[in-house]
Amino acid sequence: MAKYRKLGRTSGQRKALLRNQVTALLNNGKIVTTEAKAKEIRKIAESLIAMAVREKDNFDEVTVTAKVARKDKDGKRVKEVVDGKKVTVYDEVEKKIKKDQPSRLHARREMMKVLYPVKEVPAKGAGKKANTKNVDMVAKLFDEIAPKYADRNGGYTRIVKIGQRKGDAAMEVLIELV
Repeated sequence: MAKYRKLGRTSGQRKALLRNQVTALLNNGKIVTTEAKAKEIRKIAESLIAMAVREKDNFDEVTVTAKVARKDKDGKRVKEVVDGKKVTVYDEVEKKIKKDQPSRLHARREMMKVLYPVKEVPAKGAGKKANTKNVDMVAKLFDEIAPKYADRNGGYTRIVKIGQRKGDAAMEVLIELV
């Protein structure tokens, strides 16, 4: 008996398909796909969410000093002349950052193996490259999804049958985060 479904694809195609669908599921909260794909997606998504829940509070809050460029009222860097050259002026600022424990760092890297980078395009400025922003899916898993499921022991996804697809009569399902 096989441990996974082959989905009629080569291993590289299958891995790419599943990574893409898991990323879409975690980004959007629900997707429509075939039943066989949904059952495979569920395995991967549930393991990622369980990992995020396990490691969500496993970090240290550290204060560091960082050099930040001084900016004027227009948001441009302030420059001053030193030895005949224009040099940017820097201020030292104290920042609080989250420093991952080794197990959380390992979990983060394991998640990054599966999840693709996501670009979010706002509806207002669609079509313009400057308006897009990168979404850190791993941070979203730790900060938004994991706290939601902290008191739950598994069963983070739900598969709801929709009906047969018109073209090939494949059973379509809605897979969503509970």
